[in-house]
Amino acid sequence: MKYLKFIVSFIATIVIFYAFNTKLGAIPPIGKFLDPSGGIWQNEKDESIVGTHKIEGLSDNVTVHYDKELIPHIFAQNNTDLYKAQGYITAKHRLWQMEFQTLAAAGRLSEIIGEKALNYDRGQRRKGMVFGAENSLEIIKADKESMAYLEAYKDGINAYINQLNPKDYPVEYKLLDYKPEAWTINKTMYLLMYMTDMLCGGDTDLEYTNVLRKFGKDRFDLLFPDFFDFDEPVIPKETDWSFIDKEITETPQSELPLDSISETMVKPNPHNGSNNWAVSGSKSYSGNPILANDPHLGLNLPSIWFVMQLSSPNQNTFGATLPGALGIIIGFNNDISWGVTNATRDVKDWYKIEFKDKNRTQYKYDGAWKNTHVRLEEIKIKGQKTYIDSVIYTHHGPVSYDHTFKANDEKKGYAMKWAGHIGHNFTRLFFKLNNGKNYEDYLNAISNHVAPAQNFAFASTGGDIALWVQGKFPNKWKGQGKFLMDGSNPKHDWQSFIPKEFNAHTKNPERGFISSSNQYPTDASYPFYVFNDGYDTYRNRVINNFFRSKETFTIEDFKSLQNNNFNLKASELLPYMFEHMDISSLSKEELDVLNIIKSWDFYSEIDKMAPSIWDAWWTDLYQIVWDEFKGPNLAMDYPYVYQTIYMLKNHPNDAFMDILNTPEKETANDLFLITFKNAAEKLINWKAKHGDYNWQAYKGTYVGHLLQALPAFSRFDLPIGGDKNTVNAAGKNWGPSWRMIVEMSSPPKAIGIYPGGQSGNPGSKYYDNFIDQWAAGEYFNVLFMQNQNKTEGIIATQTLTSKQ
Repeated sequence: MKYLKFIVSFIATIVIFYAFNTKLGAIPPIGKFLDPSGGIWQNEKDESIVGTHKIEGLSDNVTVHYDKELIPHIFAQNNTDLYKAQGYITAKHRLWQMEFQTLAAAGRLSEIIGEKALNYDRGQRRKGMVFGAENSLEIIKADKESMAYLEAYKDGINAYINQLNPKDYPVEYKLLDYKPEAWTINKTMYLLMYMTDMLCGGDTDLEYTNVLRKFGKDRFDLLFPDFFDFDEPVIPKETDWSFIDKEITETPQSELPLDSISETMVKPNPHNGSNNWAVSGSKSYSGNPILANDPHLGLNLPSIWFVMQLSSPNQNTFGATLPGALGIIIGFNNDISWGVTNATRDVKDWYKIEFKDKNRTQYKYDGAWKNTHVRLEEIKIKGQKTYIDSVIYTHHGPVSYDHTFKANDEKKGYAMKWAGHIGHNFTRLFFKLNNGKNYEDYLNAISNHVAPAQNFAFASTGGDIALWVQGKFPNKWKGQGKFLMDGSNPKHDWQSFIPKEFNAHTKNPERGFISSSNQYPTDASYPFYVFNDGYDTYRNRVINNFFRSKETFTIEDFKSLQNNNFNLKASELLPYMFEHMDISSLSKEELDVLNIIKSWDFYSEIDKMAPSIWDAWWTDLYQIVWDEFKGPNLAMDYPYVYQTIYMLKNHPNDAFMDILNTPEKETANDLFLITFKNAAEKLINWKAKHGDYNWQAYKGTYVGHLLQALPAFSRFDLPIGGDKNTVNAAGKNWGPSWRMIVEMSSPPKAIGIYPGGQSGNPGSKYYDNFIDQWAAGEYFNVLFMQNQNKTEGIIATQTLTSKQ
């Protein structure tokens, strides 16, 4: 018996040992994870920011000063050392994030997460993410200087990785039980493709084709007009375009295929966008131009941005960079500043492909059969066999949808034509901006930008302000790109591109300011066709009206505007709803709710209940107006918000106001009452369950860890007002990801903030230390060092030196 007990005890010990040191499903190896010498406890310390660290290949010492925000100020004697140090320092603070985002971009999450990520990875490969990254790398290879800097950046990252012990791996590696791999230049290309894709969420050709097919052209044109009934474009509407001497592409006399697709790929948030603006010296309190930018992206920890200063004898630049990308993406130097917003131009189109037979080796084009080629995408899956996805490519691009992926016809598919697949040199663009001295340098830097389409705002110490809507834009015939096109018809191809000098732009406009917030780029006088993909209709009017409101503006004015919570959308619809809604049937509880919102001043502040009522009411109203667009078997996008309000006011008896599956024939006025009652019931129930439904509690803004299954590494219920239609575009998990304001004095003075912290380590006090300031509308003062030996404000210094 004693031997039996010994054997059972021995086996149990082995099982426990195995379980504690082996990953079981989604559970990390508990023993390794909790090991005091190498597990999670090792991640509770702050990063070492002092001493001397050796990096192979540096030609001279590099000094890294850290200020109290853990912002590194890197001083190198040449640009190669500078970018090597940038790679090293960025990896030191953000290694796991850098790698995880590139794995996501390249469709490699199955390698670390398992089979549940397979469809996501297939979608990334079928969008041609790796294909586009490879095309850009081929372009960059012809630029020896860019390649040298990318190599240096890569070597700096790998220098940090190579000196890591497993016990020092970021905690996410321990949770998912894998280890960092060597960085490559390809990974930087994947990251930039990730951003290109993130800012191309308005791709709706297939959904709009279904709408056209179901409701007809007249109804489509009513719901999705090319222009709205107001005019507040990015480029001032008084701009003279008479210098443009190239004509728009002629519309072909041909039919569009009206195919139906029931499901499309998951897309980036279509609200990804930004605000930027600048005032000239004539409208500035000091006589110096002032520039501001706040990109609106997902709110994540670690933050999408990492802030730093990069200084060498050739440049001195401060701003926000993307971990994994070289240089400063949004920022300023001693002479110029720049900021970007999403131009949301339609640079992704879809083509119906007809294959000759089930082998799919040829497809119909111009009355003949053209050869396809196949790209074998090997998707490794943790714990399982590698999945091979055969993605067919045409001259249009990858056949993303076929009978193996969200479609069902072996002889038919849908190919993606995307400017993001066109190779271009991001590195050169931002290197030139980082080193720019004046307007000509800025223009030269952005002139060859391809994708994503961006509104590049500019200001300089020389007094200039400017904005270019920049990218490589097809010269489309009127209506091209709204719907699925015929992949066999050469006239449906992109016939040419708009010459870059004819891209919409303005320099030193008479009104004294420039601004963009993802609205329509120009008015109808611009000669080239620009597709309305649901441009912003509210933030831009608040911003421009603000800059028309008085003669000069201060930094405090800029801060106030970035944090402005005025809800123009609500202010334009609610009075009409109050006037036209019959309230005779409302209960006392419902009247109490109505009285709260009727007294609202339309500012979406955290302590008010009216914004919650508005949100619940509008959400239900929007859904019920377009109930005809719901259904599991036909992918369709709802009409734009602005046009929805236009329909409610101007076509209140339209058939779309009638609720499906009800015997009554409802009007807009009926919908106001029905959806108000629904909203009131929802909020009354909310209050009974959760307490007060003030805007902070009801909206529940949070900044979530990139692995959303890690609430302990996230921040919830943040006290920030606004919503996606206010200038302070803070939604539930999306909003201003980096607020920056720069006055172009000599040297420039700046403030900034973002919803995170410099460290990617959840155990660090610098992991989320900016979040409370960000939510409160506060900023930190930027320490823009002009001399590495003047160290006032510096808390620690590190020296990077060569191993040789």
